[in-house]
Amino acid sequence: MILHNRIDKRILREMIEKDPTHRRTVSFYRYAPIEDPHAFRDKLYMDWSEMTCLGRIYVAKEGINAQMNVPIQEWNRFVEYLNDDEILTHVPLKIAVEDDDKSFYKLKIKVRKKIVADGLDDNTYNPWDTGNHLSAKEFNEALEQGAIVIDMRNHYESEVGHFKGAITPDADTFRQELEMVEEMLKGKEDQKVLMYCTGCILCEKASAYFKHLVFKDVNQLRG
Repeated sequence: MILHNRIDKRILREMIEKDPTHRRTVSFYRYAPIEDPHAFRDKLYMDWSEMTCLGRIYVAKEGINAQMNVPIQEWNRFVEYLNDDEILTHVPLKIAVEDDDKSFYKLKIKVRKKIVADGLDDNTYNPWDTGNHLSAKEFNEALEQGAIVIDMRNHYESEVGHFKGAITPDADTFRQELEMVEEMLKGKEDQKVLMYCTGCILCEKASAYFKHLVFKDVNQLRG
C-alpha cells in the first residue's frame, strides 16, 4: 500500500469541492512516549485512509498533534479506534462548533522531531510530567487568591484578549516565550503558577518544563 498522497493538490481541491460527504473537524494532541514514530505513523495512515479521514497530523517520539476531519458516517468508528489504541485512548477531542466539509483536502501524516517546536532538550527533563489541570472554577479561585497567571500564547493572540493581570510576553514563538517567562519568574519558584493557551498543547509542555525548573505548584486551565 502507498502510504502517502500522490495526487496533485489542485486536483484534490477540485475533488473535495465536488464531494458531498459531510465531515466533522476535530483537533487533539497527546504527549506520550512513542517508541517507533514511523511505524505508528504508517499504521495511522493506513487505518485513517480507509476511513477517508483528511487532515494534518504530526507524530514524534514525544507524542501526536492532529488537526483533521472525519466523515460523519465514520465518526463513531473513529472515536472507537482512538479509544482502542494504547496511546490515543480517551484523548480529549476539540470538535469544531460547525461541521466543515472543506477544512482539509488530503491526509498528511508527518514524523517530526517535536510535535511543537520548543527548542528544549527532552533528555534533560520529563516532558510527560505536566502541571495540574484546573477547572474554570478552580482557575478563577486561584486567580482571586493572587496566583501568578501566564498567557502562553503569542503576543498577537494575547493582544486580542487575556486574563486581567496575566503576564503576556512579547514573543513571536513558543521557544522565545519559554525563555522570557523563565527570566520573569526567577525567584518565584514557591508561588502558585497558572498557565493558559489555545488548545492546551503549549501549556502541557511549558508546565512540564517549569516543574523541571523546581516550580512547586504549576497548573494549567483544562481544555
